[in-house]
Amino acid sequence: MEEWVDLMDAEGNYTGQKILKSEAHQKGLFHPTVHIWFYTTDGKVLLQQRTQIKKTFPMYWDVSVAGHVGAGESIVSGAIREIKEEIGLIVEEEALYPIGVFKSIQQHPNGLLDCEFHHTFISCLKQPMENLQKQEEEVEALQLMPISFWEKDLFSETPSINYVQHKKTYFEEVILALKKQL
Repeated sequence: MEEWVDLMDAEGNYTGQKILKSEAHQKGLFHPTVHIWFYTTDGKVLLQQRTQIKKTFPMYWDVSVAGHVGAGESIVSGAIREIKEEIGLIVEEEALYPIGVFKSIQQHPNGLLDCEFHHTFISCLKQPMENLQKQEEEVEALQLMPISFWEKDLFSETPSINYVQHKKTYFEEVILALKKQL
């Protein structure tokens, strides 16, 4: 089923209009998304491998949970919904720590143009990995990786795995926020 998203201008302000997500990607129109990075108290970050049927970055490793905010939905409600859908966890608003909103423009080889504002949160993963229920059409695999290794690997000239591309400053802000929590 096709999703509706709210349109934003290039500065991240809502325009009062909504559009189908597919149309926003075809036309390169800004819209809100959520990114939630889960970490453990022993210094690991939860990474998600995207399924091979994803239109962008299939089988690449990315943020623990990510998704589009539905038209008329609040950012926090969208984050809570996406967490439940993608990894099966019920998280309260108080467990989400906002770290920033990041403007992202990515042109993909398949013609899609993602113009998004990533409303980014961190949250402590208090459940064991075996309690996570991955959404089969979105999530291929989940992995906990030591933050120190992840940081070195992300910025390496030859990373050990394929990561979804984000700006270096985005990753630096995420890593800084995670380290502050440990």
